[in-house]
Order: sequence, then C-alpha cells, then structure tokens
Amino acid sequence: MEPTRLFDLLPRYQQLYNKPDMLAYKVNGEWRKFSAQEVVDDANLISYALFDLGLRKGDRLSIISPNRPEWVITNMGIMEAGCIHVPIYPTISANDLIYILNDASVKYVFVADEILYQKVSAVKSQVPSLIDIISFDTLVGITSWESLIELGKQTKQADLLKEIKAGIGTHDLATILYTSGTTGFPKGVMLSHHNLLSNAFANVGAAPFNAEWRVLSFLPLNHVFERMLTVLYLYMGLSIYYAESLEKIGDNLKEVKPHCFSTVPRLLEKVYEKIVAKGYELKGIKKVLFFWALNLGLRYETEHKNGTWYHLQLWLANKLIFKKWREALGGNIIAIVSGGAALQPRLARVFNAANIPVLEGYGLTETSPVIAVNTLNKNGICFGTVGEVIKGVEVKIADDGEVLVKGPNVMMGYYNKPDETNKTIVDGWLHTGDIGELVEGKYLKITDRKKEMFKTSGGKYIAPQIIENKLKESPMIEQAMVIGEGQKFAAALIVPSFDYLKKWCLRYDIPFSTPEEMIKHERILSKLNREVEKVNEHLARFEQIKDFRILPKEWTVDKGELTPKLSLKRKQILSNCESIVRDIYKA
Repeated sequence: MEPTRLFDLLPRYQQLYNKPDMLAYKVNGEWRKFSAQEVVDDANLISYALFDLGLRKGDRLSIISPNRPEWVITNMGIMEAGCIHVPIYPTISANDLIYILNDASVKYVFVADEILYQKVSAVKSQVPSLIDIISFDTLVGITSWESLIELGKQTKQADLLKEIKAGIGTHDLATILYTSGTTGFPKGVMLSHHNLLSNAFANVGAAPFNAEWRVLSFLPLNHVFERMLTVLYLYMGLSIYYAESLEKIGDNLKEVKPHCFSTVPRLLEKVYEKIVAKGYELKGIKKVLFFWALNLGLRYETEHKNGTWYHLQLWLANKLIFKKWREALGGNIIAIVSGGAALQPRLARVFNAANIPVLEGYGLTETSPVIAVNTLNKNGICFGTVGEVIKGVEVKIADDGEVLVKGPNVMMGYYNKPDETNKTIVDGWLHTGDIGELVEGKYLKITDRKKEMFKTSGGKYIAPQIIENKLKESPMIEQAMVIGEGQKFAAALIVPSFDYLKKWCLRYDIPFSTPEEMIKHERILSKLNREVEKVNEHLARFEQIKDFRILPKEWTVDKGELTPKLSLKRKQILSNCESIVRDIYKA
C-alpha cells in the first residue's frame, strides 16, 4: 500500500482509514464533510470528464482558488488522468497570469467563484491555448464543477483510467509550480510524484502524527509547503478542515479544535502581538502575573536546560496564564509548523514554553520543499535555526556560505528553461541562493539571501534580512527594509504596525488621527527611534541603521511590492520610494 504516485494516496486512505471527514469546509455556516469514499469517487469522475473533453497525458490544467475540498479532489483527478497540474495564486497579477498560462500552454482553468472567473476571463483572449474556464461555485452560463462530475458519471471510462494510471511512473512530472520570484517573470518548477512523496515520507517523524488528528489548513494549497503537507496528512490518515478565511481562523480553531496546523511567521507574530496587547489591558495582580509568565517564556530553553526552579515556575505559569493561549487555539494543538520566512527565536521560545510547540522549517519550491526542520524528537529543536537536515537529503556549505542541497526532493528542473536549470543545479547540487551555516555541526541556520546582500561604499557587506527580522521583533514595526547599496551607511524604510500604534496611543493619551499624521508625531518618532537603537546595540558599527524613514502605508502584493509569499520585492519598493531614499542620502 505504499504510494508511488500522488494519486495512490486516495485508495490507500480509503482502505486504511475510510474516515467520514477526510476533507471538510464551511458552506452556509455549516461544516460540509467529504468522506474518503466521496473523494475517491469524485476524483475518478473528474478524470473521466477530462477524457471526454479530449484531454490526454501531459496536457496542462490550472486551479485558481482558495483552499477547499474541490481543490484537492480536482488536483488528484488531473494527475490520475495523466495531466499536469499548474496551480496559481488567486492574488496573482494579470501580467503574471497571462505569462504562466501561455508559458505552460494551459488548456483549462478551474476557478473558485465569479470573481476569479472574471479575472481569468479578462485575459482569455490573450491565451490561445485556453479552451474553457470551469467554476467550483455553480454560476449561470458558466461550466461548473458539478457539471463535470455529472459528465464523468455519464461517460465513465474505467478501463482507460486504469490504463493511463498504469503508465504513470513515480519519477514522472506531476506538477509545475511557478515561483513568485522577487524580480522578473516567475519560473515553473517541475516536481515529480517522487519529489513530493519522498519529502512527505521524510517528515513523518517530525511530530507524532496519527489518524485521530484533525488539521486546519489555511496556507494556500498552490504553495509547495501546504501542498507537501497535504500529502503528509493524507498519508498519515488525518482529517483536513479548510479555514473560511484568514479573518475567521480564530473562530475556526475553536470549532475544529485541530491538533496541528501550518503557518507563516507573520501570523504567529500577530497572534503574539494581540496576546501582549490584551496583557497591557489587565489590571493589578492579573497584569503582574501575565508579564511574569511572558518574561519566563521568553527565556525558555529545551530539554530542561533552565533548571528545576525555572520549570517549577513554568509549570505554574502554564496553569495560570498559558492554558488560556492553548484554549484560544482550540485546546488540542500538538504541533504548529512554521515556514516561508524566518521565525523570530523569541516567538519560538515563548510558544514552546506555553506547550504550543512551534516547529520551524526551511526549504524551497525547488526542493519540494523541506530541507531542514525542527522536530518534537529529543534534541529536535534548536532555537534560531531551521532544525536538522531531513533524512535522505544532503546539505553542504559552499566557500561563499551558500547552502547547497542534494536529494530525492530536488526538482526535475525549470519548465522551458534548461539554461536556468543548469545554472541552479551544478554537479547534482542545487544552489539555494541562501547563505547559511551548520550550528553544532547539525542544525542549519539561514542568515540571508545571497542576492540580497549588498556592499556599502566602504566595501562592507551587509545582510539585510537579519537586521530586518530584528527590527520586526518590535511590536511597533510591521515591515522593514534595510537599504544602502553603494552608500556610506545602512538605512531603513519602516512601516509601523498601525493597529499596535493605535493601542499604544490610547495607553499614553495620544489622540490618533491618520497614519500620515501619526508618522510625524514627535513621541511616535522618538519611540521608533528607540526601537531602532535597541537593534543597533547588537550590530557591528558598519551594519547599524544610521537613518530611517517611516512610511504611512503597508507594502502589498497588489501594488507589486511583495510576492504572493510576502517576500519583499526590493527593486519595486526602492522605485516607489525613490525620492525618500534620495532624501536619506542627499548629503
């Protein structure tokens, strides 16, 4: 029963677990559950329908949709029909959408609803390969997912499906994932069935996954991280519940009471900031106890390294304070997996102290994705690192500090870009573009992006991400970008957390007007200056932020300043802030 192709997970799940809530999501306020039988049947029906539409092995199809069961079912139906799935972010720009659909010669696009239908419909005339757009929601005059299910029932071609599946090998192409990229057009990463399966198998031991678990899924399924975790969840027989939206995650956690979920660091930062803000609202002994527990958590070390007295206090803090944190997350959390960006060590410490284990990992789309991860095993967590390299994968550090990777998780290559592939994979080693080191010879620590390091006019190299992450440890700072390429000193562009700023102003009786006005307020400027100086204390003189400017609006994906993964598009931000940067360095 060991799967060798991704779609093998479905009959295996049905045979071993056969759960009534294999997949679930909210419809009209109620959880709609898909049983294992339904999922297997519907995936087959989608395959039959695709055959009837004339699709054959190797044809490319896309899904553009927030997370929902139809996404997973359609994904499986596409792959078992021998077609290639090219998933796309719902937030994608029109230019990138046109580029991807044409580059992959996509024939059909599945969308969630009318909004996404209109988005694809608006560019259809510029994509010659595109035949039709199919909606998961039933819309008037538009081909619906349900109509494909009915078509599959009418044209059941079981023998053809069996034949096609038998001809698909574990090392065959399964999906093309387009990396968002911080410059230029995205590149299509080709991943085989074996790439994703091997990565899921290698992560089975990271936490005590078992078939009784429920997980809440809200990171985009088209992102390789959630995609691989879905493979892992299905392999281990977990039930997957899809959150309604980012705004409803808090409610959904209390309803589903999950044992696990995956997240990005920014969401954990927001959870932490809300908790701390509530702590400031407490009075008297309750406030004293809250900050006593919080400060205790921030000093947490694993494996009882803090000593007996510390852990007696921590036991009490868990009884009095931290249990409320766990209740807010549903009360059952055994593991939270964090990826996509660097996690602040203080957050890892305090959540782990609160018996909410946060396991930070690291990887790339090109590595399916996990290269290293912290685990719940003995000595499995090392704060400030991304954990030990996973089983079956090799890592070495090049002379210039770049992390190089070899293993079954390394991509087949970039679609239609053999030259780019050959530049990225050299002598079997994938060049990650990240700078790192091995702590204690086994824990991988990522320090920066190779391409994002810059040199000042004094010839000193600065790694901006380290400094940016330190700046964002301040609850007052939402976003930060360190600049100074070819300049005399390093400076920063800072976007405050205006939600936190409002509460801070209320606490100190400062009237809050507009963001544009508040960034000029003397006390706010003074407070942010102190936050920057705190970071400077831990930096070498040449790295220190000598000047900064505060911006009134967040950087967004829509404005082209962030990738869908929320990485900074530095060139675009510098272009948008050209006059501000000029003012910083005018002398």
